[in-house]
Amino acid sequence: MGHAAFVSLLVGLQHDSYGGDLRYIRYAFNAKFRKSNVRALNTKKQFPMPSCQHTPSVYKEPSYDNIKTAYASRISPSLKTYYKKPLLLHEGKNQWLWDHNGKRYLDMFGGIVTVSVGHCHPKVVTAISNQAGKLGHVSPLYMHPRLYEYTEKLAAKLPEKLRVIYLVNSGSEANELAFIMARLYTREHNIISLKNCYHGGTYETAATTALSTWKYSIPEPPGHIHVTNPGLHKNLWSTSRCKDCSAPAVKDTCNCTDNKCVVLDRYFEEFEDTFRFSLPRKGGVAAFIAESIQGIGGVVQYPRLFLEKVYELVHASGGLCIADEVQTGFGRTGDHFWGFEGHGVQPDIVTMAKGIANGMPLGAVATTTEIANCLNRALHFNTFSGNPVVCAAGSAVLDVIEEENLQKNALLTGTYLRRQLTMLTHDFPDIVSDVRGKGFMIGVELTESSETKKYIKEEHMRDIFEDLKDMGVLIGKGGLYGNVLRITPPMCITKEDADFTVAVIRKALQQHRERLLREQKL
Repeated sequence: MGHAAFVSLLVGLQHDSYGGDLRYIRYAFNAKFRKSNVRALNTKKQFPMPSCQHTPSVYKEPSYDNIKTAYASRISPSLKTYYKKPLLLHEGKNQWLWDHNGKRYLDMFGGIVTVSVGHCHPKVVTAISNQAGKLGHVSPLYMHPRLYEYTEKLAAKLPEKLRVIYLVNSGSEANELAFIMARLYTREHNIISLKNCYHGGTYETAATTALSTWKYSIPEPPGHIHVTNPGLHKNLWSTSRCKDCSAPAVKDTCNCTDNKCVVLDRYFEEFEDTFRFSLPRKGGVAAFIAESIQGIGGVVQYPRLFLEKVYELVHASGGLCIADEVQTGFGRTGDHFWGFEGHGVQPDIVTMAKGIANGMPLGAVATTTEIANCLNRALHFNTFSGNPVVCAAGSAVLDVIEEENLQKNALLTGTYLRRQLTMLTHDFPDIVSDVRGKGFMIGVELTESSETKKYIKEEHMRDIFEDLKDMGVLIGKGGLYGNVLRITPPMCITKEDADFTVAVIRKALQQHRERLLREQKL
């Protein structure tokens, strides 16, 4: 073929499940992408969107232009909406969303990992409506049955020792409260977190967050230490055997075993250095906090046993361990109800939010009686804690997850989806460098070069993102450079939805490849 790197170039003909033949180029691993010896071919046939029985109402509300102007000038103008022409969504049902023009979209982002059981689930809607018609709000200074019922259900899902539950309004607020508890209990101040993490946007949680894209140039509160990020995505030779993963990767070629990752010791030694050089010889740490899988950081997983070893060290130093389950909780990872269970650890405090109430503003902190008692040293109060309507929603969500086997669906359909997406690393090695995650928390990392693994250019990511939306699939973005497709759908999606999503992503990547070829010809 005129170039050694293309000796093993394969041209494949794949038949897809939508009745169309998709002709594509398969590269050997580490193949080079050049216009002189690569042609991108694709079919003109279109694949149909999965069916939906719901008929949306006709949009009759304020005009698109008026709303867009308000968002740009008066409604949180610092908020950056997705897409060149922002979407105006007005109705949702299960895994589907409709815009003001009546166009239907498959929601594979779930309102940023928040719509857990599906948009407008009838059981959740009924619970909210019934409670709102009976008692909409009462101060937590008074008792009411919905708070009791919900906390009993939630506690039953947690380890036995974590039986005390505080309800708040968001994940940021939950983590703030967890920090207060840890500092009161240990009488220490330092909170340790992993680089590339996200734990909230309040003053304290923003200091714990270790992503520059979420940092303002203002002084941060003391007592926040960021340590090495053990994300295996940085080691291109690490594989699914290195991490807690339910589906193997196409390129699993490392020497790791099911019980040992070869990079574990090196990462843990770097973590230990924090205790050797940055903390007092005795104590000095109030808590260590980590997401079970880093979400906003780009769906980043850790080596097997990493958190287990970290927990042992932190506990030995007198600190507490906080599991941030804001994104990984409530069955999303499939194999367990909580993400920390996949790491084999026992946290002292668990924080949760997002999918906890399917979009209603609810967060929670679960801990032991001994730790919770520290708050008795002063008055602690939250105006909206345990709101009856929100508690009714949270209780209904727990019922739906169990009654409709959504955790099992996350395991089975999520593993199937990840396996199909993993093939993209083989079919598009010049673009897709990694597919990671588990259950319905999956990341697809895109690069600009198969050799350097340099992050895909922002303008190219935007074009791919637009193509996905135009073909009817809504996906999120993550990672420090915004180069990871985040796939975190409502847990009610089907295998057909998964197939459609993969087909759309494949088509978008083909279109990106064709644009690159056209640019090179100019």
